Amino acid sequence: MAVISEHHIFLPEDASVGLQTRLKETITRAIWDGRFSPGDRLPATRALAKHLGISRITVSLAYDSLVATGYIVTRARSGYFVAPEAPNRRDTVGTVNADEGTGLDWSARLGPVPPALGRQAKAADWRSYTYPFVFGEPDLARFPIDDWRDCVRQALGKRHFECVADDAADRDDPFLVEQIVHRSVSGRGIVAETQEVLVTSGAQNALWLTASTLLQGRGRLRVAIEEPGYPELRHLLQHLGAETVPVPVDAEGLVIDALPEGIEAVFVTPSHQAPTGATMSMDRRRALLARAEVEDFVIVEDDYDYEMSYQTPSLPALKSLDDRGRVVYVGSFSKSIFPGLRLGYLTADAGFVRHARAARTMVDRHPPGLTQRTVAYFLSAGHYNAHARRMRTRMARRHQILRAALAGQGLADGLPEATGGATLWFEGPERLDAVALAEALEAQSVLIEPGAGFFAADPPPRNAIRLGFSTIPAARIEEGVALIAEAIRGQIGG
Repeated sequence: MAVISEHHIFLPEDASVGLQTRLKETITRAIWDGRFSPGDRLPATRALAKHLGISRITVSLAYDSLVATGYIVTRARSGYFVAPEAPNRRDTVGTVNADEGTGLDWSARLGPVPPALGRQAKAADWRSYTYPFVFGEPDLARFPIDDWRDCVRQALGKRHFECVADDAADRDDPFLVEQIVHRSVSGRGIVAETQEVLVTSGAQNALWLTASTLLQGRGRLRVAIEEPGYPELRHLLQHLGAETVPVPVDAEGLVIDALPEGIEAVFVTPSHQAPTGATMSMDRRRALLARAEVEDFVIVEDDYDYEMSYQTPSLPALKSLDDRGRVVYVGSFSKSIFPGLRLGYLTADAGFVRHARAARTMVDRHPPGLTQRTVAYFLSAGHYNAHARRMRTRMARRHQILRAALAGQGLADGLPEATGGATLWFEGPERLDAVALAEALEAQSVLIEPGAGFFAADPPPRNAIRLGFSTIPAARIEEGVALIAEAIRGQIGG
């Protein structure tokens, strides 16, 4: 039950209609439209009369009339409430579609809806599936919720409440920035100053800010992206008007020799290439930086899950090898803590950060202060590193089980080597249709990600699948893979 404020009730200005009738009609309309819901308590007659500048008896008479028509009910010593069975638009006429009425035709003005998530959008009820081979979701059963609550309580303490409650304008929480400099990017070999860090609403926001900043003052930007690659980045760049040039990847990451001439930026995921999981070799990293110097382009390094390196020690970030300020490094806490956090950062030359901060201020000002300070405490207390270590152990075990299960079903041929991450890229026979396979498997409570959405090519290959294992319990992996293998054999035979 909500309490309706008197400030949410307005009188129409039609002076030809009496005050009582106008008040009754405005409340009726609010109930009909669904703004006032069954069980909501209306303002007291005295408070509403004072707010509207009319007599209390006028309000009482309007309320009595609404009781008589069944829109509201009265309860002794409690007041007036929207009736449980009060008529409303949704129950009476159903949802009204804009194209069925006389509303503005927005589709003609705006054109097609941007593809955004496309095929990579997870089912909203993915947790109800027995075998969810999906990516980007945490194993909440293992999250240190008590440690997180302690950090929230610290952030809300009186000593720091002003910091999280004040309007920070375009500033970030200095405590969080300090932790990012000394505990996050330093672990990737990056030496940064606080003025070279910008906190963002997740890695996606950081990528949008980076692309927008690079496009500022330019009519067109020609950028290289990985093929296959992160589809949301491709859609973002195209939506902003950039020309995207897909460049193939192999077992060592982006193929540097395949980069075209005349590009102004390269977007890469060197730690664990999205989606194949390949790690860019040191030779490739040095070659990419050398070519960037010769051809004068910028590198955007999306290091979305560097914490998940468990097969071999992590290679240093591209940004750590950059002594010219050419690399914009994008990091995220959304994958390592939980995606609903929506907190990330970018590290770049201070001049670039100033421009990106200005762009952020125009649309987002700054991420929520409470979230920033909570994460700062989570980092400073060592909870983050401890949680990341436990996650690496679990992901290494699940990765091992998944590879063994695929091998047991005769599906391990050509599996790429992976140094970490929470996914495995699988390419089946050329005649395999992974989109149709995914649809068939849903009926057996199995969720997989068809790989077609990761390709810019038209038509894309249809035989690739990305199998995530961050959420599926280890005990269910083998059985889930057996169902996948059976469905593949059923589709292609043999």
